[in-house]
Amino acid sequence: MSPISVARRASTLQPSVTIAMANRAKAMIREGIDVLAFTLGEPDFDTPQRVKDAAIKALLAGQTKYMPTLGDPDTRKVIADKLVRENGLAATTPDHVAVTAGGKHALYVLFHCLFDQPRGGEALQEFVLQSPSWVSYGPIAELAGAKVVDVPTGPGNDFKMTPEQLRQAITPRSRAVMLNSPSNPCGTMYTEAELRALAGVIAERAKAVAPDLVIVSDEIYEKITLGGVKHFSIGSVPEVAERTITVNGLSKAFAMTGWRAGYASGQGEFGLRFMKAMSTLQGQMTTNITSFVYPAIRVALTECADDVETMRQAFVRRGEVIRERLGQIPGLRVPRPTGAFYAFPDVSAYFGKRTKGGRTLTSSLDFCEAMLDEDRLAMIPGEDFGGCGRNHVRISFACSEAHIHKGMDRFGQFLSSLK
Repeated sequence: MSPISVARRASTLQPSVTIAMANRAKAMIREGIDVLAFTLGEPDFDTPQRVKDAAIKALLAGQTKYMPTLGDPDTRKVIADKLVRENGLAATTPDHVAVTAGGKHALYVLFHCLFDQPRGGEALQEFVLQSPSWVSYGPIAELAGAKVVDVPTGPGNDFKMTPEQLRQAITPRSRAVMLNSPSNPCGTMYTEAELRALAGVIAERAKAVAPDLVIVSDEIYEKITLGGVKHFSIGSVPEVAERTITVNGLSKAFAMTGWRAGYASGQGEFGLRFMKAMSTLQGQMTTNITSFVYPAIRVALTECADDVETMRQAFVRRGEVIRERLGQIPGLRVPRPTGAFYAFPDVSAYFGKRTKGGRTLTSSLDFCEAMLDEDRLAMIPGEDFGGCGRNHVRISFACSEAHIHKGMDRFGQFLSSLK
């Protein structure tokens, strides 16, 4: 009997190299192997106690039933108020908010509400995506029917696309422009002036050639700024406010990765129509998120600013430590981390060298696999982040300073052993 097939959309979908490498490192650790992991973007802090208490109280009170698809009114109001107060998204009400099962789920739903599968002789709608970028943006957009239009960036300008690059990338087929600041994997940020310049280009091109053009702004790392650049929401720029969908969640800033609490929001009339579309699609998928998580979201967003700042200050110190340590290693090119908790060094100076186990390094994937196998040090190869990412590795410093020092010692030993 021949093997029974699965759908092409699943069999050809690119898996997440981030999760694959992290899972491999975790499996080795479970076997008792001394692996130092710098893989997942997951804070090592515990969720604030006030947040946990709110969920426990709701659970014990019997808040375990179905809820409205996009979230209960109280939680959507807290999120809307936060977006108005902190992000300057003035035309946001509770009806402009969708609560989702994490930021990735928000992106999945909204991409399927943005992109149409082509019919007849129609061309694919285009998704403008700078590279390197988070590994899931492109595959999810392609799954929804889009064609990814790559805008290459590099360490010379902190991995930021220019207004002219963006202008050239937008065509009559463009449907969405993806922005992520602070950036995963690059650990850098756009300034307010840079985002305003990009907004000007988008407004201009939307008027001229792409009237349905939408900005998707992933701001999941907004509260993890490391100094020098302040976070700014492009949706607060009036000329693009009502063509911007802002995505966020509680996983990174509030150390709530396992809670699966994310949200998306659009402003004005378009935002209302788009949230209705998300509600229809989400209603055929997950419906609501876990019922007793809603009070925890409200407490996190209204009562835990001090916890967030404590964690942010720790990330600031860790960013300084890892930048100093990486700067001491010959051959690495490392832009200064300004946001999130990632360093993204260029390791291509070591390509062509051989490891003590006899492997010749030709890519960041070779590099990371050899480093894990031979020196028990886990980082994420940059290939799947796109563009020049093939020359880089992503290092998550969402871990203790002691772990960073130990890992950088081992990193230096691995590199010095290459011939």
